[in-house]
Parts: sequence; structure tokens; C-alpha cells
Amino acid sequence: MENAAGIGAATPAMVEARARELARINGHGLKPTKADYQQAKRELTGEEEIDPREENLESAPESEAWDPVPGSTGHQAPESLGEDEDAEGRSEAAQMFEEGLNEAEHEQMRRAAEADEQSDEE
Repeated sequence: MENAAGIGAATPAMVEARARELARINGHGLKPTKADYQQAKRELTGEEEIDPREENLESAPESEAWDPVPGSTGHQAPESLGEDEDAEGRSEAAQMFEEGLNEAEHEQMRRAAEADEQSDEE
């Protein structure tokens, strides 16, 4: 849950700036791709991150999205998780730890991309 406090309404300029940052991080130079813009918009509006495999399933027709194994009877789903656990069973502390790691990794990638840009300019 990155930036949980929120930044207000995301403006097109904010999406553009974030998309350019993502393009540098992803090695696209100064030209953001459509995926960079989509990710920037998701991040700034607080939409859930979509796993590419999940995105492919969502775009597939419903008849192809679920194909159970013939003859499978399935099994009983486990009881719901506790209040302070996420869907993966992680506690709030574990979630916050992972969020901190993700933010540190993002900052490291951003700085590396900026350093590469500066070395290319020299």
C-alpha cells in the first residue's frame, strides 16, 4: 500500500512525469511506452497492480479463462484470514516490510537510471 495517504487527483502532468520516470527505469530512454503510462496511472490513482498473467486472463473470453481439469472434484476453500492479514497470509508488519523493500528498490532503480542518463550526456 504505497503512499497510502494519497496525493489527491492525479493530473495528466503527474502521469506523464511518472511515465517518463518508469521509461528511464525500464530502459526506454525518454520515450514512455503505453505500458509505462498505464503503470503510472495505476500507481497514481491507487489501482491494484495487475500481474501480466492475470491481465491476459482478464482479457480472454470467459469461456477460455477457466478451464478446469476434467473429472476434478475440487476441494473446500480454507477459512478467511485474520483481520490484519492480507490475501497471502502476511501480517501487517510483513506487509510494511515488503513495502519498504519495494520503495527502496524503486529509489535505487530511479537513481541508477538517472546516473546512466548523466553518464550518457557526458
